[in-house]
Amino acid sequence: MTEEHLQQDEIEGQDESQVLGAAEPSQAPPEDDRLLRLAADFENYKKRTARERQEYVALANERLIAELIPILDDLERALAAAEEHQEAQLEEGVRLVHRSLAGLLERHGVKPIETDGQFDPHVHEALLSQPSEADEGSVIDVVQKGYKLGERVVRPARVVVAAPKEEAQGADA
Repeated sequence: MTEEHLQQDEIEGQDESQVLGAAEPSQAPPEDDRLLRLAADFENYKKRTARERQEYVALANERLIAELIPILDDLERALAAAEEHQEAQLEEGVRLVHRSLAGLLERHGVKPIETDGQFDPHVHEALLSQPSEADEGSVIDVVQKGYKLGERVVRPARVVVAAPKEEAQGADA
């Protein structure tokens, strides 16, 4: 009886595979159609997100430009005062432009890099090493200020670093 049972299962398995085989070609076009639609939807999604990304960048640039225009106006007023040789007004105009621009950058998360203390290669760029009374490796002068946007360095601070003291070099020789 077990052999008959196995033979009957094989026959039923063949019947099912024949039925499934016959059904597959009729179901293939809807499956292909569904995959084509899915691929088209994905392409549309990629195009839409690329377009949205460009719009976000344009919006961010527009906001930045709108905030920079008053600073440009202040600078034009300072230049107009310079033409009239009014040094006090020129100095005040330049200070106004500096405060406005520094405030704008601060509102957008830009902060100056600290240059007090030891040289840090992650945020400082050493332009020169000079003998000094300061501790070796400490920042003794700032050539150009550096800035961070959040925790990311936008521009490293360009600094002069203290070299070993000259008297220490003379004692070794």
